[in-house]
Amino acid sequence: MPQLLDVALAEVRALLLDPGLTRAVAAGRRRGELPTVVRAELRPVALKSGSRLQIVTDDGARPYTRNVEPGPEAHAAVDALLAEPFGNWHVETATATLQLRVTKRGEAQVHRAAAQRGTGPVGSHDRAKEHLLDPGDPLFGAIGGSAAKRRQVDAFLRALAATLPDDLTGPLRVVDLGCGNAYLTFAAYRYLAGRGIDVELVGVDVREDQRQRNTALARELGCDDQVRFVAGTILDAVVEPAPDLVLALHACDTATDEALARAVGWRARWVLAAPCCHHDLAAQLRTSPAPGPYDPLVRQGILRERFADVLTDALRAALLRLHGYRVEVVEFVDSQHTPRNLLLRARHTGAEPTDQQRDEYRALIGDWQLTPRLQTLLDRPPLAG
Repeated sequence: MPQLLDVALAEVRALLLDPGLTRAVAAGRRRGELPTVVRAELRPVALKSGSRLQIVTDDGARPYTRNVEPGPEAHAAVDALLAEPFGNWHVETATATLQLRVTKRGEAQVHRAAAQRGTGPVGSHDRAKEHLLDPGDPLFGAIGGSAAKRRQVDAFLRALAATLPDDLTGPLRVVDLGCGNAYLTFAAYRYLAGRGIDVELVGVDVREDQRQRNTALARELGCDDQVRFVAGTILDAVVEPAPDLVLALHACDTATDEALARAVGWRARWVLAAPCCHHDLAAQLRTSPAPGPYDPLVRQGILRERFADVLTDALRAALLRLHGYRVEVVEFVDSQHTPRNLLLRARHTGAEPTDQQRDEYRALIGDWQLTPRLQTLLDRPPLAG
């Protein structure tokens, strides 16, 4: 529930000055206000001269580091940072984690949880974090906390963390296309907000009942002014302004192609897509003769289906490269948990495709006589916002 901002900041202050502090990050901004720095990070450090509180601030051009002594100097430095109109605080101590977000109404949304850190000493850099999202997070109480679901959430968040730059503070606009029951949508928000990133997230699903359910869950989790849901198809749903990051997780068959086409149309900076089934090219392979000596690849039904999976994602990656993206195809979750375990991870660079990339793609679809759905979508006029 919302609480008075002054009361919440007093709690943050106590944790920042606590000897058990391990790390804290302030970022984002409050509505209608602008901090003098875009980000601040605090952590204890052990120097030859003794223990110090290290404060790293970034004005958007370069970071500035200072080490302050415990006592009046640290108190004054912390009070100066708390006076800044940051929109988010994330504070970790040896025993607890606190996340504070200032709503558009100027109220404080506070989430507290037990610490989930390794056993390294305070001030060291070798602490391991088992989970990127605290297993005690209220999200798991709302969606269910099965071991399989936690593994999938953690695998997704690790892929997300590897995609975004470490110094990202926002504002970050995210859309999840085909979000379904949205547990990964909410996990993305909880993780990004916990990193101190100023994030706004939109979930899109064709079902109105899912929109209503997810909107109610957003209210329950206290993030409905940052996370909203719309009902509509992937191709037609209105998402404004255009997102920086597009998620498409387990969208079936050509729904993944539709999500990738919208990402390209938006020129999204980052894309994470975990394809599900691959029926479209499998159907085309049944009616097109295989080139040269490759008929054994598609003669048997089970081999044709598996080959279609690989070929579909290879062509998707190739098309993204032709549209200025750097693409990696990586394992999403371990194959023992699901056979649909690939993730397309793309970053827009704007690089022009090479002649070799163009020739490889044309030869591949020409030899197999295929028309990928993503190619058809990208050949159309730019998609609406």
